[in-house]
Amino acid sequence: MGHRFAVVIPARFGSTRLPGKPLLDLGGRPMIQWVYAAASRSSAHTVVVATDDERICAAVHAFGGRAVMTSADHASGTDRVAEVARLLPEPVIVNVQGDEPFLDPGLIDLVAAPLLRDPTVFMSTLAHPLMDPAEWFNPNVVKVVCDRSGRALYFSRAPVPWDRDCLSAGDGHALARVEGVLRHVGVYGYRSDFLSRFASLEPTPLERLERLEQLRVLEHGYGIQVMVTPDPVAGGVDALEDLERARARVLNEEG
Repeated sequence: MGHRFAVVIPARFGSTRLPGKPLLDLGGRPMIQWVYAAASRSSAHTVVVATDDERICAAVHAFGGRAVMTSADHASGTDRVAEVARLLPEPVIVNVQGDEPFLDPGLIDLVAAPLLRDPTVFMSTLAHPLMDPAEWFNPNVVKVVCDRSGRALYFSRAPVPWDRDCLSAGDGHALARVEGVLRHVGVYGYRSDFLSRFASLEPTPLERLERLEQLRVLEHGYGIQVMVTPDPVAGGVDALEDLERARARVLNEEG
């Protein structure tokens, strides 16, 4: 049991930019089915969707998946995952967002790995090298800076680490000169008991300022192990243009 982990996929119907996002069609299947299938190809012992919407729950059951109805009062997907995690026997939980239809199952295993082998790790996440200067300066792209052991020092929407000698925000050469610029990917692993603790922690000033929930962990003095994959990770479906790209990818791969 100690080497088992579960994947919990939080999914809600209410999205500002893409209402009903988990149920949007991708190649004849709802998006949540793609995410569930990817998670099922990982080494997870259990895969479950956590949702407060009966339509999503019914869709998951229709394709043979497992779904659990949660409270509608949760402030975040993490709270939703924490509620379901309390029902599961696995000691390690990986939170995979419900809008990541093309996530490599091997990356789920990568995030779970440090929690399975090291009892001093409470939480883990994923990042990859950031190569595009435009993304470095894009506040919608979250960057992470790590210490020598791979633990997160800080997550930010700002271009960190900053090259002091950079002459202008548009200097693309600055990115080439800075080592270790990492783009954060929102896949999280937790030790199950820590997940409950995290959900009960008070929100913190930096978390509110950057609107990054993981900063709450750092501000309360806990560590986050960052697992780095060398290759870019397929982005999630956040807006209509992302959905159009996802549908084009499905057509291309199935054609």
